[in-house]
Amino acid sequence: MAGYDDRDGFIWMDGKLVEWRQANVHILTHALHYASSVFEGERCYNGKIFKSSEHSARLLRSGEMLDMPIPYTVEQINAAKEEVLKANGLTDAYIRAIAYRGAGDEMGVASLNNPVRLAVACWTWGAYYGDAKMKGAKLDIAKWKRPSPETIPCEAKASGLYMICTMAKHAAQAKGCSDAMMFDYRGYVAEATGANIFFVKDGEVHTPAPDCILNGITRQTVIGMLRDMQIKVHERHIEAHELAGFEQCWLTGTAAEVTPVGQIGEYTFEVGDITRRVATEYEALVRA
Repeated sequence: MAGYDDRDGFIWMDGKLVEWRQANVHILTHALHYASSVFEGERCYNGKIFKSSEHSARLLRSGEMLDMPIPYTVEQINAAKEEVLKANGLTDAYIRAIAYRGAGDEMGVASLNNPVRLAVACWTWGAYYGDAKMKGAKLDIAKWKRPSPETIPCEAKASGLYMICTMAKHAAQAKGCSDAMMFDYRGYVAEATGANIFFVKDGEVHTPAPDCILNGITRQTVIGMLRDMQIKVHERHIEAHELAGFEQCWLTGTAAEVTPVGQIGEYTFEVGDITRRVATEYEALVRA
């Protein structure tokens, strides 16, 4: 496909559908210089956006945490997503809603007088990790750590928080890996660069407590599924040495969906029964 700036179609911007190639912002847009932006990634399956309202509500909460009130309601954001899907003729798509401080009266760190903008785009996007969804992704171990919640608004899906994720993923790809697993500031297992992580041991599931990472909507969905399956889930701090004892591993996220992991650094995992069952049932749920 063409680059993301050179495609046919429409993007919703501040209440209007704009031709794709004309959906631009000024070079002095505050968000470009100071990362004053929040976003959501969502998927539409068979014409239905999975957990659309939950994503829209989180977008608004993220804006509030960045002192950036977004001037739309959940219902208006939901309607914008439906409008852009219809305009582009898509029923199976990835959707990106982004709110950001635009260009305005201020161009320093402070930006209260600059307007908050909202845009929604959608496009077709297959498996985030390609064929790793079948055979298991290979992960590097990142040198960057997720920071303390005293230093960042870790519950916000804020663009600036992904800077170290980009660097970690670039380093992983240079080693032939699909992604990287990150530790947190205390040395506990945290997450991948854009997905939450789960492990299996002796028929039970272990996943990092979301006390300094984003508590993903897909993560919460999968935990609910596991409990419905009567599989015990431990949300806790996971130490590095425990990786050697886990039997299975997978990632969750809107883009990642449920992706098995076959290797993290020197540690290997099987794509076992629980992993396959979760992936299958998640696929059925989102297409129900």
